[in-house]
Amino acid sequence: MHKVLVVDDDKVLQQSVRQALEFHHFVVDVADNGKEAVGKVYREKYDLVVMDVNMPEMDGIQALTEIKKHDPSMIVLILTAYSNVTDAVKAVKEGAYNYLEKPISGENLVALIKRALKARSLVETTAFSAPLISLGDGASKDKFVGESNSMKKVFDVIGKLAKVNTPVLIRGESGTGKELVAKAIHYNGPRKDEKFVTLNCGAVAETLIESELFGHEKGAFTGANERKIGKFQYADGGTLFLDEIGDISPGMQVKLLRVLQEKSFTPVGSNREIKVDVRIIAASHKPFEEMIKDGSFREDLFYRLNVLPVYLPPLRERKSDIPHLLQHYVSYFNNIHGLQIKGMTPEAIEVLTNYGFPGNIRELRNVIEHCFIMESGEQIGVSALPSQVFKGSKAVEEKDGGDESVIDLQSIKDSVLDAPSPATGTSSSTGSGSVQFSFGVQHGDGGKLDFAVAKDSFEKEFIVQALKLNKGRINQTALNANIPKKTLLRKIEKYEISPKDYY
Repeated sequence: MHKVLVVDDDKVLQQSVRQALEFHHFVVDVADNGKEAVGKVYREKYDLVVMDVNMPEMDGIQALTEIKKHDPSMIVLILTAYSNVTDAVKAVKEGAYNYLEKPISGENLVALIKRALKARSLVETTAFSAPLISLGDGASKDKFVGESNSMKKVFDVIGKLAKVNTPVLIRGESGTGKELVAKAIHYNGPRKDEKFVTLNCGAVAETLIESELFGHEKGAFTGANERKIGKFQYADGGTLFLDEIGDISPGMQVKLLRVLQEKSFTPVGSNREIKVDVRIIAASHKPFEEMIKDGSFREDLFYRLNVLPVYLPPLRERKSDIPHLLQHYVSYFNNIHGLQIKGMTPEAIEVLTNYGFPGNIRELRNVIEHCFIMESGEQIGVSALPSQVFKGSKAVEEKDGGDESVIDLQSIKDSVLDAPSPATGTSSSTGSGSVQFSFGVQHGDGGKLDFAVAKDSFEKEFIVQALKLNKGRINQTALNANIPKKTLLRKIEKYEISPKDYY
């Protein structure tokens, strides 16, 4: 539940705003002037402040400045009379999210608060993408921001980008959250009430990219049966996010550069020039420096876009953020699926922290959703992790990479059953029959004794035999073979076994 501080010396208006917010389930506190408001913000935690401009002791502009010094992340909405709109605009430039003119509609106030909280949520989530924004020539002047650092720094970076209207180039591997950063910049800037339009340049055929960007007239080319408005015109007044801009051809780069410089374009098949006011945020995973050298990307366009670059490092380079990310997505998927998973076991966290995540944040998110489907307990354990994560984690390699010259058959059986086996020989009872296992020594490449190869061989054989005896029925196999169902499902996936083959 969000907590709001309402600041106004007009008691009637103060209580009116309070009642409107409490009706929509906000927790509301009040203050009579700017000085009292600053004191409360220093002592307590609020999600948002709704504040008048003209007040005794300390006016709203002064209080805004002090609140932002204490907590740059604080959302402040300004209330103002029509005659003081100039002061309200000044407040927005000083860091207020927006302003409302009196008399105030409760519905409009609540709608604005919800938009502001959504914008803040985007910025908070952007922390998980850990942007590295270049502030100067030397590495010592770079500022790294992430969940492992202060959230105030994240809001500071987004605030700087949001206040300017220059192009932004976001660089990073696939899955690092480039579009998320673009949205955070847009929805926390002066264009937040206008459109945010996205075009993935890499997903559009070269023959259609010009039409997608600039539109076309009817009959401009084969298949152009009607006039079409392009993304630039559609985004007029707002932000156009050009994802994977490194994929566009040199010819299109020239036309894009002209739009950035002249703020105008000509639709395909037309003679009319259209003026637009669009902020460009571009993103790519491509190595622009190499592309400039080989001539596949224009240097002038690169520098035009690269005014204020944002670098998103891959997840493998900031492993200290992973536990925070895990906590975030466990909470997220609890809300989505209506579950109450309490968290992850230390062993599961260790495996994930030591996994390389080639798909970055996007892959981590998918892994946690996979775990929610597989896990039946209160905590996500190692057995719920996808097999590719378990195989690729350095933590697992270190634990399993012991003496390769010795094969302990009992430990193989124990690892399969997740509990000490009552059998002491080389047979395993499934409850519905008896199966003899042949423990031939398994060798790796070059004939070398290999514990992992032997272990995998036994596990696969054990599961196949157990499925045969139980006619491929998962629940009965898990019960009769004394193997937890989630472990059985993980091993079936790992060894690509089809239970249907044994019905």
